[in-house]
Amino acid sequence: MHTYEVGCREQELVEIYALRYQTYCLECGFLPPAEYPAGLERDEFDARSAHFAAHNVDGAVVGTARLVLSAQDEPFPFVRHCPVFDDVALPPPEQTAEVSRLAVKKDYRRRTGDTWFGVNTANGNGEAAADDAARERRTNAPVVVLGLYRQMYRYSREKGIRYWYAAMERPLARALARFDFIFVPIGAEHDYYGPVTPYLADLKEIEDRLKVTKPELLDWFQYGP
Repeated sequence: MHTYEVGCREQELVEIYALRYQTYCLECGFLPPAEYPAGLERDEFDARSAHFAAHNVDGAVVGTARLVLSAQDEPFPFVRHCPVFDDVALPPPEQTAEVSRLAVKKDYRRRTGDTWFGVNTANGNGEAAADDAARERRTNAPVVVLGLYRQMYRYSREKGIRYWYAAMERPLARALARFDFIFVPIGAEHDYYGPVTPYLADLKEIEDRLKVTKPELLDWFQYGP
């Protein structure tokens, strides 16, 4: 079982920044490790973000994401690197947040085809698990991602946030779409920590869709433990 928490304590933030450093600096090479000598990846947007963490049974952080919240006269992170199409009507900033810095610990995404955010893109069954514990970790990778999205969704509902921006890789957008969690592309693909596309999601539209197609999933998002 995993727990997902909002409003992380300082020690949890250290673990979050360490996981981001491991993922974004060492594994993917998106950011230069030399700029983070303490082994903690953080930026100027963290101060205006809600941070979310997934923990394993031992309490260690195995997944993380954040919602960057709107700030007066301050753009969202994706705007610097992923301009939107000219004909896109953007929602009110005060009702909007940006999903970013999604990462899942390497031990939880060891199957062939697993991406750095914990979604499998292979057609086969992937590598055989070395042991039961490793097999469980691999199986739980999508649960980590969905759990993080569930907590971001609950936080957004509480704060009156209806829209999410996200600059993400297409495999993640397709994986979320399999759960009818639809993000609509609003710009062209750009190289921003890898090839990513800017997307926009309307949480009200997602709720309405899930009521029809996956009511059990919506119930889990809204009321599940």
